[in-house]
Amino acid sequence: MSDYLIRGTALDGRVRAFAVQTTRLTEEMSTRHQTTPTATAALGRTAAAGLLLGAMLKGEEHLIVQVKGDGPIGQIVVDANAKGEVRGYVDNPLVDPPLKENGKLDVSAAVGTEGFLYITKDLGLKEPYKGSVPLVSGELAEDFTYYFAKSEQTPSAVALGVLVNTDHTIIASGGFVIQLLPGLTDREIDEIEGMLSQIPSFTNMLGSGLSLEQILQTILPSFQTLHEMDVKFQCKCSREKVESTLISLGKHELQEIIEDEGFAEVVCHFCNEAYRYDEEDLQRMISL
Repeated sequence: MSDYLIRGTALDGRVRAFAVQTTRLTEEMSTRHQTTPTATAALGRTAAAGLLLGAMLKGEEHLIVQVKGDGPIGQIVVDANAKGEVRGYVDNPLVDPPLKENGKLDVSAAVGTEGFLYITKDLGLKEPYKGSVPLVSGELAEDFTYYFAKSEQTPSAVALGVLVNTDHTIIASGGFVIQLLPGLTDREIDEIEGMLSQIPSFTNMLGSGLSLEQILQTILPSFQTLHEMDVKFQCKCSREKVESTLISLGKHELQEIIEDEGFAEVVCHFCNEAYRYDEEDLQRMISL
């Protein structure tokens, strides 16, 4: 099944929920960046969060997620939009901390527990919206939960996960956001919190074959899907864009590249695609 995202409501519109399956695109990011399982989990969780946040935007709006912790993975960067497109990278794709005592990947050890989560939204206004919160655990789901509570003043439950096989293939990946809106009674809130505390992990449910709608209905029996869309890994880079960047360096610097290297090679951070320009290409740019 293709990766997809759903959004909908429950309890007569007093709860809204989003869920996303990102198994294939997480696998693609892992392949492109040659990440270890722990780095894959960190990048996959952040990409799922980016898509969930992107689903709250409209039209051509998009956002950048930056996780800057003090762990060895360095910075995690994800670019997502309202169309279900996402791309991302980590500074150190080879980070490989020991497993936790329970045998699970230790994402927090890779990300770190000191640092900040930054969200920058381009809403088509003069200035982008910028929000940030300190990291609270480095496990990422808790960090995004804190972001929603502090930066957007919306009580939310966030689940993010990447289930990795022993051969490093991705069994399941994705996440959900459940947001409590005004009008809920204390009893209804307690019931939702009770269900959240009882359910298996999101990726275990997804890996067992449950659909996103079935997973949300496990927590919110009255959940109804209002919108569904495909999501995918999509980079904005191209040979033409990279060439424009090289031209902007100026003729003198291009000539120096020819004399020093004889060619230019530019690798995109987000997709790891390499663009090579031979001497003939560089001479053509100089002559423009």
